Amino acid sequence: MRKLLLPALAALASAVAGHAQSLPILDQNPPALRWQQVSTPHFRVLYPAGLEEAAQRTATRLEQVYGPGAATLSVSPRPISVVMQTRTSVSNGFVTFLPRHAEFFITPQQGMGLGTVDWLDGLVVHEYRHVGQFEKGRQGIGRFLSPLLGDGALGVAAVGVPQWFFEGDAVGTETALTRSGRGRIPEFGVGLRANLLSGRFYNYQKAANGSLRDQVPNWYVLGYYLTSYAKAHYGPDVWDRALTRYYRFPFYPFSFSDGLKRTTGLRVEDLYQRTVQELDSTWRAEQRTLQLTEAQELAGQYQGKVFTEYQYPQYVNDSTVLALKSGLGDIAQLVLLDRRGTERKIHVPGLLNLPELLSVGGGKAVWPELQPDARWGQRIYSELRVLNLQTRRVARLGRHHRYTAAALSPNGQRLVAVETDTAYHHALHLLDAGTGAVLQTLPNPQNDLYLQPRFLPDGQHIAAVVLKPGGKTIEVLEPATGTTRPLLPVANINLTNPQPWGDYVLYNSPQSGIDNIYAVHVTTGQVFQVTSRPLGAYQAAVSPDGQRLAFHDYRATGARVVEMPLNPAAWQPVPAAPADAVQPYAAALAAREPGAAAVVPLLGVASRQDSVARYPMRPYSVLRNAFNVFSWGVVQSPTGNSVSLGVRSQDVLSTTQAIAGVSYDQNERTAAVFGGFSYQGQYPVLDAEISHGGRDVTIRRNGALLRDQWQATRLTTGLRLPLTLTRSRMLSALTLSSYYLHERVSGYDLPVRFRSEPGPDQPVHALQTTLSYVAQLKQSARDVAPCLGGTLLLTSRLTPFRTGLDARQWGAQGSVFLPGLAKHHALRLRAGYQYQQQSQYQFASAVSFPRGEGYVSFDRLRAASVDYYLPLAFPHWSVGRVLYVQRLRATTFLDVAQGRSAGISGAGNYRNVGLDVAALFNVLRLRTPLEAGLRLVVNTYTNELILEPLAFSIRL
Repeated sequence: MRKLLLPALAALASAVAGHAQSLPILDQNPPALRWQQVSTPHFRVLYPAGLEEAAQRTATRLEQVYGPGAATLSVSPRPISVVMQTRTSVSNGFVTFLPRHAEFFITPQQGMGLGTVDWLDGLVVHEYRHVGQFEKGRQGIGRFLSPLLGDGALGVAAVGVPQWFFEGDAVGTETALTRSGRGRIPEFGVGLRANLLSGRFYNYQKAANGSLRDQVPNWYVLGYYLTSYAKAHYGPDVWDRALTRYYRFPFYPFSFSDGLKRTTGLRVEDLYQRTVQELDSTWRAEQRTLQLTEAQELAGQYQGKVFTEYQYPQYVNDSTVLALKSGLGDIAQLVLLDRRGTERKIHVPGLLNLPELLSVGGGKAVWPELQPDARWGQRIYSELRVLNLQTRRVARLGRHHRYTAAALSPNGQRLVAVETDTAYHHALHLLDAGTGAVLQTLPNPQNDLYLQPRFLPDGQHIAAVVLKPGGKTIEVLEPATGTTRPLLPVANINLTNPQPWGDYVLYNSPQSGIDNIYAVHVTTGQVFQVTSRPLGAYQAAVSPDGQRLAFHDYRATGARVVEMPLNPAAWQPVPAAPADAVQPYAAALAAREPGAAAVVPLLGVASRQDSVARYPMRPYSVLRNAFNVFSWGVVQSPTGNSVSLGVRSQDVLSTTQAIAGVSYDQNERTAAVFGGFSYQGQYPVLDAEISHGGRDVTIRRNGALLRDQWQATRLTTGLRLPLTLTRSRMLSALTLSSYYLHERVSGYDLPVRFRSEPGPDQPVHALQTTLSYVAQLKQSARDVAPCLGGTLLLTSRLTPFRTGLDARQWGAQGSVFLPGLAKHHALRLRAGYQYQQQSQYQFASAVSFPRGEGYVSFDRLRAASVDYYLPLAFPHWSVGRVLYVQRLRATTFLDVAQGRSAGISGAGNYRNVGLDVAALFNVLRLRTPLEAGLRLVVNTYTNELILEPLAFSIRL
């Protein structure tokens, strides 16, 4: 579902690598896990021991969806492995072709997006559609590329397919093949609805590529409506026909749009325009039927042009509300809003698990935060943070737990929390709010999933949404007796966010077609509609005096916290279990999707406990499956040469990577063979790389040109220890590494030797040890650099074996990031020192050299720099179908350095000032933004001007 898992941490880990490796650090599980497998005709489900029941049921579901899930693409996918991840609290799932496999993260999400279907069932339908989409790429040109490139062929053949198609088509499939799915959930598309009803009709470039100023729905939302419009108007197989045409020859600009036009007569721009026009007409007609309830926005909230949200309000007292503020220009932060119109930031949380689970009680606030394991990327806990609203001190509770929801009792003494264990058993715990100790675990014999629990005002009862095989209900639980009482009949209604008050439990429901707040009487079961808002009212909270109701109200510029009088006499009675509310395209998709009638009854309505094993189960050997060749042809070379051909291997559990091939250096016109290996299944990572090939160099000596050709062999092997140290708002990582380098040459006949090269009978035997640390504040989308943080890099390179060439080098470099003069500006101060003994051999630089200068190797080098980062504009320029520019940024800098070497009089002094100007842009509507620009450097000693291009970089 969500394809990027903690991207900030991933980027941080790569940023601290002290030794450039060709094989990246991947996310692994602890090595103590014992893996098992379920084999079916079309799937191999891998799971840790203890998950047998859920794994068997998932395998059954996969086989049930195998035909219908890809039927409208006219493909029958090859067998594929599915890995069930049990040690992470992240609610996620993805399919990848490098190497080809799927991963299901078993912790259910707690938000509205869950719908009314079991979490694993929803993953099966959505992710299997991706399997079918990728298999489609093996048609046409892909049929010829696959033997040449392996599974990497899909990345070549599908380069022109927009990301919105992959995600939107999968959301459409989950909507058609289940009784729920995000296409049936109003909150899923509320952003697009808000834009259209406020007259914000963005062009296709902006809709597809995003914005750093305005709210633009993501790929899932845009793609769902575009793909569903096409299916509704041109048949459920329209994308099969369009993709068949695209894959015949995808290697020209706008080939995807051309394939669509040959199928429907519409370019993608036309499809977008017709879709938003139809949605606008539908939603405006619905708006005209509404009788709205009034609400007053709390004063003091941001009113500027940059998309900013205030969500999940909780009353602290009768005049003050705690809310979560976030947006394109703000990292998530807790703020206090009061009726005097003031806003006060009180805390910046860490990696929020699900921000809508904010709860206040007894002068405290609680929320769940993701806590990554230091070493194992697939082991992520979800702990509780309890903030004292007076002292601002934060307590960390539930270490090594996976709490996905929590709420405080009215007096703040106890907590109720939801946890799903590694066997997919759901539990509701009562905790001590001071220590985190588990006081009681409520009985759950049917393994129902509890969602968003809240204490009743008496502090003795709990209200929670409960997901059962037949749908959702709200139950009142009495911990003292272990009894439960349903307030609503189990139904296919997406109930969320219960909030007890008096004799009622308020909650969110989409039964009017828009997410509004409803109330159920705890004694009579009578249901009332409390709000009727244009776009949706979310997260009800009642003031302590019971006079006002707060919620966040959606709008195109971002949600805002609003209040209205709490008057039950004005509420409108409604049926307790109404018919399904209609959402655009959902009914049409289900009616026309082949196999929907067969699949929908199987998912959710059938028992979750399919305990009778239908497929064989046996142990899975990680060691025997360590090598898994998935791609060949053009590969990345560890030697850095221009063109490389080879094979790549990676096992589906991400413990072992390997690469081997041949490379050709276009500059020297020489060939080499290379290989690389990285074993990451234990605490330290073991790396090894080797290359052997020719060199061809020409030098000038005494006015003559001398040319030589020789053979060079280079071996690097060693250990690295990547650690994630994030514990709060500062993202932190540490990498330790130690590598042995051996390099030798043969056939070397030049009369002189480059000091960076070994010579005849003069090999290099060196050790390189590095320590790299980085800590930086989370960044908003509009930030161009961290506004707070620092880095440290320590390097030691030695030749301690007393054989071959002799050299030593020590280096240290550190930097500090500070806030700039305005929002999104940042200042970096950097300084470094390098000492080396290089009479026989010269290592690469361990510190940054002044920009615009070629590196000169001094015995002693002192360097410092000052950088000032700032955004220039967020223009959103569209140049036809060719170019879309989102941002212009600049960096001004001053670099100073002083180098000295023994036996050489004087020193190398540098003082350069410069300016970088770069643009963030998309070309040819490709989904990955690029950044490129120019650098101007002035040497203040010589007044020399240097103009350099800033190389393309990919922004993740």
